[in-house]
Amino acid sequence: MSCGHEHDDFITQAVIGEKVPPFTMEVYDPEDFGFAEINFEELQKKGKWTILFFYPADFTFVCPTELADLATKHEELKKLGCEVLSVSTDTKFVHLAWKNDERLLKDVKFKMAADPTGEVSDFFGVYDPATGLALRGTFIINPEGVLVSSEVNFYNVGRNADELLRKVEANVYLKDHPAEACPAKWTPGEKTLTPSEKLVGKVYEDINS
Repeated sequence: MSCGHEHDDFITQAVIGEKVPPFTMEVYDPEDFGFAEINFEELQKKGKWTILFFYPADFTFVCPTELADLATKHEELKKLGCEVLSVSTDTKFVHLAWKNDERLLKDVKFKMAADPTGEVSDFFGVYDPATGLALRGTFIINPEGVLVSSEVNFYNVGRNADELLRKVEANVYLKDHPAEACPAKWTPGEKTLTPSEKLVGKVYEDINS
């Protein structure tokens, strides 16, 4: 994984608000039933948002429930311009076998990326050297390559794809409305905040106006 960015500074780990350097990963693509390579730079050139959904391992227990949940939101995420990638330190061959064996994964159509060296997982701060596995990390990267959202859970707590979709919707909205901010539990169509000196100490009045 390349660790340079536009100013040639050395980046050792992903940071919210900073650009993510180029990387590639091999994937199993359930839609094409074959192997391919995903290139982060190419996704940027296409104007894609990127969601990296790290999980510990194939053929485990909480993991298929998470991927199945994510699959229920995949089409909505695609309509928002997202490329969704599940990632573990398993190989692409194990991904294929797991997808074929585990019935919970029958609706999974997003690419399943392989990070067997742990290099990408380590860059995003989810690699556990004691086990060689990745923690449950979810990262949202905007079309300019900037990391805008990060969530990391331990092995035993699964995530909620409804909340991931909500966060993507908020980030997509704010990209086009940078002067605004989305309050807690914001969903499309609801009132946003416009930070200014007039809003200081008056958020209640603004939200309820």
